Amino acid sequence: MTANVAVETTPEIPLWNDPSHPVSARVDALIGAMTLQEKIAQLYGVWVGASANGGEVAPHQHDMEEAVDLDALLPSGLGQLTRPFGTAPVDPALGALSLLRTQTRITSANRFGIPAVAHEECLAGFAAWGATAYPVPLSWGATFDPDVIRRMAAAIGRDMRAVGVHQGLAPVLDVVRDLRWGRVEETIGEDPYLVGTIGTAYVQGLESAGIVATLKHFVGYSASRAGRNLAPTSVGPRERADVLLPPFEMAIREGGARSVMHAYTDIDGIPSAADEKLLTGLLRDTWGFDGTVVADYFGIAFLKTLHGIAGDFADAAGAALTAGVDIELPTVKTFGAPLADAVAEGRVPESLIDRALRRVLTQKADLGLLDPDWSPVPPAFAGADLDDPDALRGTIDLDSPANRELAREIAEKAVVLLANDGTLPLAAPRRIALVGPNAAEGTAVLGCYSFPQHVGVQHPEIPVGIELPSLGESLAAEFPDAEITVARGTGVDDGDLSGIAEAVDTARDADIVVVALGDRAGLFGRGTSGEGCDAESLALPGAQQELLNALLDSGTPVVTVLLAGRPYALGRAVEDSAAIVQSFFPGVGGTRAIAGVLSGRTAPSGRLPVSVPRGPGSQPATYLGARLAQASEVSNIDPTPAFGFGHGLTYTTFAWSDLTLDTEQTPTDGEFTASLTVRNTGERSGTEVVQLYLHDPVASVVQPVQRLVGYTRLELAPGESRRVRVTVPADVASFTGRDGRRIVEPGELELRLAASSTDARLTTRVTLTGPVREVDHTRRFHAQFRVE
Repeated sequence: MTANVAVETTPEIPLWNDPSHPVSARVDALIGAMTLQEKIAQLYGVWVGASANGGEVAPHQHDMEEAVDLDALLPSGLGQLTRPFGTAPVDPALGALSLLRTQTRITSANRFGIPAVAHEECLAGFAAWGATAYPVPLSWGATFDPDVIRRMAAAIGRDMRAVGVHQGLAPVLDVVRDLRWGRVEETIGEDPYLVGTIGTAYVQGLESAGIVATLKHFVGYSASRAGRNLAPTSVGPRERADVLLPPFEMAIREGGARSVMHAYTDIDGIPSAADEKLLTGLLRDTWGFDGTVVADYFGIAFLKTLHGIAGDFADAAGAALTAGVDIELPTVKTFGAPLADAVAEGRVPESLIDRALRRVLTQKADLGLLDPDWSPVPPAFAGADLDDPDALRGTIDLDSPANRELAREIAEKAVVLLANDGTLPLAAPRRIALVGPNAAEGTAVLGCYSFPQHVGVQHPEIPVGIELPSLGESLAAEFPDAEITVARGTGVDDGDLSGIAEAVDTARDADIVVVALGDRAGLFGRGTSGEGCDAESLALPGAQQELLNALLDSGTPVVTVLLAGRPYALGRAVEDSAAIVQSFFPGVGGTRAIAGVLSGRTAPSGRLPVSVPRGPGSQPATYLGARLAQASEVSNIDPTPAFGFGHGLTYTTFAWSDLTLDTEQTPTDGEFTASLTVRNTGERSGTEVVQLYLHDPVASVVQPVQRLVGYTRLELAPGESRRVRVTVPADVASFTGRDGRRIVEPGELELRLAASSTDARLTTRVTLTGPVREVDHTRRFHAQFRVE
């Protein structure tokens, strides 16, 4: 007897929803089925804020945008949701519920059921209320440790993905060209190789968690005149090719970044948002980038309002699409009705819209957003009762113990000991005078893109959401037997001198003075560091130098501690401080990391990612200067730094010896290996950072005196020695020649194995032989270190 078997049939699904077909075929089918308005709708975002009670998001209004009517927009679809968590303080679980419900609304409203890509800032951690605030990128650079930054980015990405976010607007790969620029804190440093290696590690970590990493700002934003934000840029093609572009090349080729954000600025009269040679010719045709190009916020509209190369918003939209911008952010302005009208009038060909749409839909397909089983329920809600918002409150932890431990590790590795006369580590002081504007301020560890400083300051009635111990609290925990007296002295930038006398009296009654100086992060003039908070000079803000000088005159040893977003000239403190500790907005674990360095519980291992200037007015200057940029007898301005790029002390000493070279000659397509021994000659464990600099004595175009081409961290116990071998491909000696081609030239090179750009320990020379050789973006980027 044969049993009756029910045969299950799968209802036919549209080709674009069928993952068994190639993505390209799915995308082509979907584009072919869309109306013009449905196509355009996928090319813009809407700036929203999550609901505090878990309801649908509400459009965020900004003084640069008109009100958005979601009911009118959503039937055509929506490309992106801008900052659903980072617009207002909302419990993470209720924010995730709000995003879930909004995605449900979006997919129900458009006839193809396509959800939006949700993007967020993640420059110093996920920019959401209650999320871990990690050290800022300048501290990433100070670690000289790509691995720990890769792990941090993966942790940030997992938190974002868990609550339904798809894309992160980081990292910043701008190379510092002028320390007065307010966004120095957002950069990784002044050297393109350091920026490239650390930035690529961040991209790898974020992408490993399934988050689309967005490289910014492409390109030249950091090279503005006088360090002003969104100011004219003067960059020649060689500086662009050899200094500004390499980090982006590396992060795309080795990091796998899937998105790029254009810069606001123009180079030689061509705004990046309208630069077809940059966004299509170089980025896509030459480098092979196949991801999405997103607009920096309002950047397309700026083609009309700031750059003046477009007569109206339709012209601006057409110029951006032609150049290769795919998505307008943060909200619809030029890619909405103006673009639709321009297509109808024949001013913009629909083929440009299809080109951008293909990239957008391909990325959505890769994210699984076109699959039939896609669900708006994020991983954090697995098994949760979504019908009870009150029960969800507090159930998602974006500041886990593991996150905080990782933040602490990075903060400790990023603390730079600039100077020390032997006072540090402190030996059980009885009386500590803790002085300065950042002595008792918990938020002094935060950069401008941390949630509390970026958004939270606009909501003073809402708790900060994360634990931020002040330096005073961390010192009290570190030195429980000490009497700690706190005196403000002066504010960060108020110029108030009235508290200095009291601070000096406090200092005279103490065994040691710890003075906590630096910055307050903010936006657009609300701080001394951050976006739109540029500095006229590199003097300490406000009356901080006056306070510092008075303390140095007190007769009590002074340990100068900087919690800042950029380095500052410290005047006589460079010579007169007992010790100087530099920290760049080190995040939630920052004050404990500093306290641990002061006590000796941890040994400092950070190295400067930017030079510390000797004088406040010598900018712009970086260690990458050519010979004419050095001190000379024909100028009264000396740009020599107080502490050079790569500098950092620790609590032990190291001896470098036995440098050997496997060959004295190699072809322009060859490589060579140098070896040296590094030994810890002190009495405690410590970290040395071996840095490899290249000096090209004679080249066909002017070169920097030296440039970093490799580095490695060594952790050595007392008396321990390690043999370090570094294999150097000739490719790392390449530069842009007179005709614009990147070349490796024959000739002699000097290798400097150094503890910093100002402290070469061992040098050797090698000769490249053979013909001039052309290389491109596929060249070998790295000198490979091996520690034996």
